[in-house]
Amino acid sequence: MKIAFVGKGGSGKTTLSALFIRHLAATGRPVIAVDADINQHLGPALGLTDTQAVELPSLGAHLPQLKEYLRGSNPLIRSADEMIKTTPPGRGSRLLRIVEENPVYTACARPIALDEGSVRLLATGAFTEEDLGVACYHSKVGAVELLLNHLVDGPDEYLVTDMTAGSDSFASGLFTRFDLTFLVAEPTRKGVSVYRQYRDYARDFGVQLRVIGNKVQGPDDLAFLRREVGDDLLATFGQSDWVRRLEQGAEPPLKSLEPTNRAVLEQLRIEAEAAYERRDAHRYTEQAVLFHRRNAESWANAKAGIDLATQVDEDFVLGEFAADGEQAAPTAVAV
Repeated sequence: MKIAFVGKGGSGKTTLSALFIRHLAATGRPVIAVDADINQHLGPALGLTDTQAVELPSLGAHLPQLKEYLRGSNPLIRSADEMIKTTPPGRGSRLLRIVEENPVYTACARPIALDEGSVRLLATGAFTEEDLGVACYHSKVGAVELLLNHLVDGPDEYLVTDMTAGSDSFASGLFTRFDLTFLVAEPTRKGVSVYRQYRDYARDFGVQLRVIGNKVQGPDDLAFLRREVGDDLLATFGQSDWVRRLEQGAEPPLKSLEPTNRAVLEQLRIEAEAAYERRDAHRYTEQAVLFHRRNAESWANAKAGIDLATQVDEDFVLGEFAADGEQAAPTAVAV
């Protein structure tokens, strides 16, 4: 399952995504956690020290190697330089799975031992001084989009992504790459404004969106969210001493999380599994082709007319890959 957490900056989306990841790991489910926010806080929320978080390898920095590995022997992609963030897989491309070892995970993923279970963490990498005036953060997030386009996942397997704040993910097709998107909203006017943006942008793309009310202190807050969000409101997460201790640098055991809040995490898991059952693989891959053609046209205009739209093997993408995601991968190369 591919799950995203989005929301206004400061809404608590990183905290809730980390709690959800911990909850899944505690149940024994394999989890890959992805920090795709420009402010890289998911590692510390999962128990890393600030030093350990800074030392995480960057997916963005490994983008050329990631492209080289994923293109495999695909005859439509002549070189990694011509592979862009939206390139879908084709015959000969390499696919990634949640539970496996591969050069991408070896180079970029780091295991994190939790008090209950463990996860693998991937981080896009923070925006650095070297990027100023030269690069856009979407070039780093593009590594996540490329990874998701080549990922084959099954039931009870999770990839959970902490997205960049606000509606910034709509600058690419990344927002369509998930089975379910949890939007974290505080019970304030600003808190629900991002929800409205996300809802309106996502409506035409069949994005499954559920809202988690956060920092809900009483009946008035709940009534406000129900009035503003309606049926998209799935659950509410209350004030938490456990979370406060975590944010102060402690590492409280997950079993000491307030029972009402732990129940919310289980509710999210149940909703995620229901979303997986409703997934439309054909629509998912059609959208991959749609956004690739749009992106390829812009890229080609900047690169003197190179037609990257010809990289799409539509029979494969809309047929074999959409059917079950299974394809024999060529022998791995070093990344």
